[in-house]
Amino acid sequence: MAMDFFKANNYQLLFWPANSPDLNPIEHLWHYVKQQLQKYETIAISMFELWERIQEVWNAIPKEICENLVNSMPEHVHAVKHAKGRHTKY
Repeated sequence: MAMDFFKANNYQLLFWPANSPDLNPIEHLWHYVKQQLQKYETIAISMFELWERIQEVWNAIPKEICENLVNSMPEHVHAVKHAKGRHTKY
């Protein structure tokens, strides 16, 4: 059904290997969040405290980090294509 919509509306689809972390920018953002969480001097003592910290870090992600991820996507796609869907340096 989705493919019919894309064809009917002339969308050009890109080859996207299934479950490719190399092409999923959110994975890079989560890596950044984990790095920032490690900077806290104490370990979160509850799920609520952890959630609060995650929200704080997430809301403070610099705009440039997101822009860099978006701008790097053509390079990531090229690398995955060159690797024929296998692992890349990303």
